[in-house]
Amino acid sequence: MRTLLLAALLGPGLGACSSLFGSGELPRESPPLVALQEPLALQNEPQDEPAREALPTGSFSGLYVADARASLDELLGDPQGLRIALVVENSPGDAAGLVEDDVLLSVRTSDGQETQLHWPSEWRALELGTPPGSALELVYDRAGAEQHARLVLVPRVHPAERVPVVRLREEARVGIVLRNPTEVEARAAGLAPGAGAVVVGLAEESPWRKAGLRFQDLILAIDGEPVAHPQVVLDRVRSAEANARLRLSIARGTERLELDAPLTQRARELKEISIPILFDYEKQRGASETSILLGLLRYRHTQAAWDWRLLWFISFGGGDADKLEKVRY
Repeated sequence: MRTLLLAALLGPGLGACSSLFGSGELPRESPPLVALQEPLALQNEPQDEPAREALPTGSFSGLYVADARASLDELLGDPQGLRIALVVENSPGDAAGLVEDDVLLSVRTSDGQETQLHWPSEWRALELGTPPGSALELVYDRAGAEQHARLVLVPRVHPAERVPVVRLREEARVGIVLRNPTEVEARAAGLAPGAGAVVVGLAEESPWRKAGLRFQDLILAIDGEPVAHPQVVLDRVRSAEANARLRLSIARGTERLELDAPLTQRARELKEISIPILFDYEKQRGASETSILLGLLRYRHTQAAWDWRLLWFISFGGGDADKLEKVRY
């Protein structure tokens, strides 16, 4: 009987002691940002297909390219080259001898300018900016061997396929959600399809928001590096040193802006204090609980309600009603 009574008295204290010394596993990832605002109007990309089909179509290579990185480890690094995902039959790419899974490394145009290839938007920029009839000297990788090819562009008859929408989130140092611009948005800002990053989400306490960044701003460059894909912005943010400041080149309609944008980090907060038997405090998202002397006095609180309990049986509390307060007009 004494053993049972002792267990009943010490049980809550022993549980608190267990919590104090961390018997449970700590979370491995930070929780989602509660204050990350994503306006409903920006959830979908603009419906501008008629305007896109009316744009100049540029030249045609017959090559559909994609990110060359295959494994997760590779995805965490900078892309090197473009994987050929599809070669259209009887196209210039087919005539040049290129096949699927070749990796384009670099291209030299007829004016002698050489470009190292990393992102699909860079290839689309070549197709749009190089006149039909121009020759491209390509360096590519096939099964680990470097090879060369000559591709002559022809006029494009139909518009290229629409670039798929990509939404990327960064919640550790900025608190931002980005998507790639539509072809209409990109080309209006002087970019190739797939390049640039449109701001569609911002945390309330985001340092970039405080620096002047706004919803629907189009990020053109970060620290002088052109944004060939929204991932470029996230990679630069994640690799920056603590307390770094990044220079953002922004298109806001027809206006061009330069912003000095600082970085921050996740805030830390006290979530639990425990003194076995005497005191226990725990805080979770939107709720907290305080217990004193094995629960003789307990206080719980959320954004919507609260309650006090004394001597395990005396309790009172309150909270939000199911209606709004009346105001005078």
